[in-house]
Amino acid sequence: MPQAAGGDPEIAQVATAFADPRRVRVLMALADGRALPAGRLAEEAGVAASTVSNHLAILLGHGLVTAQQQGRYRYYRLANGDVEGVLEALARLAPRTPVTSLRAHTRAAALRTARTCYRHLAGELGVKLFGGMLERAWVVGGDGTHRRDDPVDRLSAPGHKDLYRLTDAGDEALAEWGVDRSLLRDDVSLRYCVDWTEQAHHLAGPLGTAVTDRLFELCYIARGTVPRSVVLTPRGKDRLAWLHP
Repeated sequence: MPQAAGGDPEIAQVATAFADPRRVRVLMALADGRALPAGRLAEEAGVAASTVSNHLAILLGHGLVTAQQQGRYRYYRLANGDVEGVLEALARLAPRTPVTSLRAHTRAAALRTARTCYRHLAGELGVKLFGGMLERAWVVGGDGTHRRDDPVDRLSAPGHKDLYRLTDAGDEALAEWGVDRSLLRDDVSLRYCVDWTEQAHHLAGPLGTAVTDRLFELCYIARGTVPRSVVLTPRGKDRLAWLHP
């Protein structure tokens, strides 16, 4: 999200783009990293194609999405990872809406079961993944529990207060998966997020992204039909029995 050099950031100005529920639905539909055409985004937002064009123009104007022409269609995607980070932070802070339809129930259940969060695995599956790593001593430094009375362990932000560390056993296990651990560089502490549906920690940061990318490559997980949702494939259920939600 662009901001002028010097001076304070105009938070209120960009925040107006998030103030309309239809624009939020557009952004959430794009939050799994894919590029989608306006017609698909209109369906997700529940508006006509002409109306979604106006909302997309606002999002483009605020630098929240980018557009690329491919053939007859114009495809939109989030401008950068910061936008998804804002969405995830707002989701942790926002009150839950009542589920009043089968479609809403299906979407809520899919996102709670497994979803992407800033390109790493979240939801029940993400929490189980991190919990399994802790149980197997692949990662040490905490127990994966969110402590509501700890001002550092906040729902609205990622953290590394527990100084989670990847052990030699974890490094070997991830090497067997083919995970690119070079992304860790020399940072000894691992990042985590407080999962907004499970109220527990899931793996975040470079390692969280690398693990999730590799699970997709191995076809252990796949994109679900609900935007941002993830499903454990039959291959994944066979190879990662301890991840079953």
